Amino acid sequence: MKLKDKVLVVEDEQNISNFISTVLTANDFDVLVAQTGAEAISMITSHCPDLIILDLGLPDMDGMNILKEVRSWSSLPIIVVSARTHEHDKVMALDLGADDYIEKPFGTSELLARPSVTRARRSTTTRSRSRASSPSRT
Repeated sequence: MKLKDKVLVVEDEQNISNFISTVLTANDFDVLVAQTGAEAISMITSHCPDLIILDLGLPDMDGMNILKEVRSWSSLPIIVVSARTHEHDKVMALDLGADDYIEKPFGTSELLARPSVTRARRSTTTRSRSRASSPSRT
């Protein structure tokens, strides 16, 4: 039996979180949902997701703060999904450690492509690091 990747969707808009959850669940992901920043931080530490999909405009805090906090102690993949379309916001999120940035509105294909690419990139990086740290045989 294959283990499903656990994705935490941090999104306060019910219709968007339902859409993301439905698409990911139908494509073999285990989905958790947080609607506030405080709930997200709690769920990240207690549920240890494999991936976070993070909206920036949350009711209790800016998603950039969550990004900063999580990056201070974890390198787990984070994909920002936001209505913020200014280049400054995208660059800031990426500089703070986001692995990818999706602008709202987005389609199903784009949503599904991003976690796959992020996972592949992370596994390649992990394999490269383990090869680099293992002693060479001569």
